[in-house]
Amino acid sequence: MTFFKTITLAALAATTTATLAFAEAREVRIASHVSEFSPLHAQSQLFAAEIEKHLPGEFEFKLFPGGQLGKEKDLMTNVQAGSIEMINVASGVMKLDKKLGVFDLPWLFSDRDHVRRAMSAGLEDAIRERIEEVGNVKVIGVYENGFRHVINGQRAITEPFDMDGLKIRISGGKFRQGVFQQMGATPQKVSWGETFTALQSGVVDGAEAAAYGFYEQKHFEVAKHLSLTSHVYTPSFLLASTAFFDSLTSEQQAVFTKVGRSITAAAYEKSADLEARYLEEMEGKLTVNAVDLPAFQKATAESYDDYVDSQGDEYLTIIRSAAE
Repeated sequence: MTFFKTITLAALAATTTATLAFAEAREVRIASHVSEFSPLHAQSQLFAAEIEKHLPGEFEFKLFPGGQLGKEKDLMTNVQAGSIEMINVASGVMKLDKKLGVFDLPWLFSDRDHVRRAMSAGLEDAIRERIEEVGNVKVIGVYENGFRHVINGQRAITEPFDMDGLKIRISGGKFRQGVFQQMGATPQKVSWGETFTALQSGVVDGAEAAAYGFYEQKHFEVAKHLSLTSHVYTPSFLLASTAFFDSLTSEQQAVFTKVGRSITAAAYEKSADLEARYLEEMEGKLTVNAVDLPAFQKATAESYDDYVDSQGDEYLTIIRSAAE
């Protein structure tokens, strides 16, 4: 074999090895504290599928729903520390900063169209900036965890006074706790996984959550009434650790950012479809009722004053301007 051929073959082998190494997909974990029934899981699937279309073979996404890699607080800590690539969470993000507690305020949005208008009018960009400023994370997408409702075993809730005396399992910060207290309910701290037993035994009379939460936990088996209060709207947040995002090439960063925003409409539609499906399946197992929304809004108006006094009205101005 000639010297020229030897050099050529060696160069070809080196090129082939480098190509194979480059072609190896990079593993990216996306973890969530909620189950595969949730909109968050569907959003993570949607994001991974779209990235594959734009950057085929460059990433292998592995999804870990249902708290497999930790509870929401742990996931937030780990993504901030850079020990996990991505997470999709909800209320935990609001605990980063009191100003983000705006999403704990009652009846902030009239419906999903109102949400979309407000987000498009600058709310999404404002909260993205705030989260990245105080949280040491990269916000890839802002989507939906859903409207929250109340389930209980005592009575249908149609007016504020129907809450009086009920022990309600509540998640979220002090603003949400205060909302229920204003209506006479007693907020209870019970872990989500123990809520079924708490409802069954009477430790709590009811719970508030998104429809998928009641459905997956089969709360309809131990409760009689599901009242569509829609009292709180909770966004979901697809977050990446800054260490992971900074390690991507500029092209990959651009694609992650573009895809994170481009799937927003599809994410909202999927969330609405899932809620409708779960409500339909639960309707035959317990009574589902609408509520007098203006009466609840009037009863909880003071919670807005408390928020504005401490955090200002920047976000509320955007939301109210987008109401119509």
